[in-house]
Amino acid sequence: QVQLVESGGGLVQAGGSLRLSCAASGRTFNSDTMGWFRQAPGKERESLAAISWSPGSTYYTDSVKGRFTISRDIAKNTVYLQMNSLKPEDTAVYYCAVRFGGSRRYDYWGQGTQVTVSS
Repeated sequence: QVQLVESGGGLVQAGGSLRLSCAASGRTFNSDTMGWFRQAPGKERESLAAISWSPGSTYYTDSVKGRFTISRDIAKNTVYLQMNSLKPEDTAVYYCAVRFGGSRRYDYWGQGTQVTVSS
């Protein structure tokens, strides 16, 4: 059973930084893609960044490019989202998800972690 557990959310002032972690278990992720998403109240879920487990290719949506960095630690089966220069509009619940190799959609999701950025 695949499990994704996010951590690292919290309250931070505008301009600050947070690093989110997503601990993954339950399968070998070599062919998979890990993604970070967020959903603010009253808004649709937004894709932020993605990374292929191997070889580590990355993708970013324009709104976070240059501020957020996605990375993975293969030995720890963990994916990270380093978030810098945070803005109040970054306030949301952040989720990680895994898309199996060859799948057209994300197959498993974590429970989410709240990020609140105060002005």
